[in-house]
Amino acid sequence: MKQVIVITGASSGFGALAARRLADAGHTVYAGMRATTGRNASQVEAVNQYAMEHRVDLRAIEMDVATDASCDAAIRRIIAEQGHLDVVIHNAGHMSFGPAEAFTPEQFAELYDVNVLSTQRVNRAALPQLRKQGKGLIVWVSSSSTRGGTPPYLSPYFAAKAAMDSLAVSYASELTRWGIETSIVVPGAFTKGTNHFAHAGAPADTARTLEYNDGPYKGVPETALRGLSSLEPAGADAGSVAAAIVNVVDAPFGKRPFRVHVDPSQDGAEIVNGVADRVRAEMFRRIGLEDLLHPAVTKAQ
Repeated sequence: MKQVIVITGASSGFGALAARRLADAGHTVYAGMRATTGRNASQVEAVNQYAMEHRVDLRAIEMDVATDASCDAAIRRIIAEQGHLDVVIHNAGHMSFGPAEAFTPEQFAELYDVNVLSTQRVNRAALPQLRKQGKGLIVWVSSSSTRGGTPPYLSPYFAAKAAMDSLAVSYASELTRWGIETSIVVPGAFTKGTNHFAHAGAPADTARTLEYNDGPYKGVPETALRGLSSLEPAGADAGSVAAAIVNVVDAPFGKRPFRVHVDPSQDGAEIVNGVADRVRAEMFRRIGLEDLLHPAVTKAQ
């Protein structure tokens, strides 16, 4: 069924790939991005060009997930134009690379804002509509770093993604009785096909960074990045994450997977998450809330 979808952080990377794949699958897709008349004006043009050439319903929309006002305005516009909203995809995020000590607390807070608080802003804007409808889907683009092998020098990003994943799990059980499903897509470390690593932030405290990189941790950054790249199979395709998102959206109600791993490097996250998710399910059974593990069928469905 054709669905109305909004995806955050869709100017590049997984977001841009998923927006196009979802539109190709026949959905109405709003590709959220900031600065649509400024730095991302070329991305808006690319979206419009793709929509015209492929004859799909793909639209760029101003959506700065760092501000409540922008998120609220974007969701209001979508509902005004379409009358409803079916799927929210939390994809916006940013990476950083460097020794943990060299990042200022403000930098940690900024990463947390982009990767975690942004989802809360969007949820508060969109969930009233989804709850009123009695149906919907929230997709969270997490990271295998929250459970799998965690190489050094990526701590602010890893910490933020772990918090985001935890928030997704908490939200899941609080939305099922409203008829709203949750799926968490967990990509591995794709070092090619996105700008994730290329645009990674650096520590503000360059003096401390040098103490690490010119001291006992000399060579660690290069070894870590080289090692991550070597774990990635030659045929690894960032588009496989977009394909996984399409599969989740297109799955029947009640049959969507709670978690999907897309990790060519197989860093172990799927194993650890499997245990954690089973423990969660068992806890819900023990406390008499097993029904919260599955979306309720509402009158709207």
